[in-house]
Amino acid sequence: MTFEDLRIFVAVCQAGSLSAVARDLSCTQSAVSQHVKRLEQATGVRLLERRPRGVVPTPEGRVLQSAAMEGITGLDLALRRLGELARGEAGSVRVTTGATSVRHFMSEAVVAFREQHPGAVLEFRTETSSRSCFDALAEGAVDLAWVTIGPPVRGIEQRPVVELPWVLAVRADDPLARRTRITPADLSGVRHIRFPEDSSSRTHVDTAFARLGVHLTSDTGVADWDTAILLAGLGVGHAVVPALPGQDSAGTSAGPLRFLPLPDLPPLPVGWAARRWEALTPLARSFADLVGQQRGAASGNTDVATVAGE
Repeated sequence: MTFEDLRIFVAVCQAGSLSAVARDLSCTQSAVSQHVKRLEQATGVRLLERRPRGVVPTPEGRVLQSAAMEGITGLDLALRRLGELARGEAGSVRVTTGATSVRHFMSEAVVAFREQHPGAVLEFRTETSSRSCFDALAEGAVDLAWVTIGPPVRGIEQRPVVELPWVLAVRADDPLARRTRITPADLSGVRHIRFPEDSSSRTHVDTAFARLGVHLTSDTGVADWDTAILLAGLGVGHAVVPALPGQDSAGTSAGPLRFLPLPDLPPLPVGWAARRWEALTPLARSFADLVGQQRGAASGNTDVATVAGE
């Protein structure tokens, strides 16, 4: 059993095809099959089951696939670190998050990180949901993910950084704009600008409103908070969004929008996710800590990086 045997076996499980992996590796299907056979001989169990349209791992194969993925990700990380040391590089930090999160939550931390680590590489990868961010972590494509904190995810550690209260974004000329806060009864008849069904924000809002007995109607959908706020400013509808850093959530803005508190909705916890916090590079931990410190200072809470129930 070799490292290459395990890597190719994982690739076959993910592709569901021996021939597809052979094409990717520019080798024969027989060569790929030999790697799998060596693993089966070493373990004494059948690892793959042939189907009309390819192969799938057996129950025993799924056990080995899970363990192998864990090991391969750790080894890849170690090899990346060793390569950086050998080349004399300062290293890199790879972060995945939503399209607008860097501007709202990380701008000050990016500047501070660049001043502290001028030789480091900081890479951002945009995803459309927390689930996609978790997948990128599991694949080893990124070091950190900025997500909505939710239920435990196997193999992922989540660390909340800040809790965001909810507000209703309305035009200044809307009848609701005269209120200082919004109650569930006030939401009757609003034209709700909804988030995607697979988004954590949508799930959080829908669950909260269901518990309050609020049923919203919607004819407009958006992919992110900023677009919802933009459309609310255009008078297209009303946006239920988190109170973002720098946003006037007291309803006193002199601009075309008012952000009115929704105190009956539980706040939205957001923060970091990683495969294993203790396995992060010092650079990745430094960036994560800087974001936590900046957001903690902004919210008046300096003890925000506590581990979520994992």
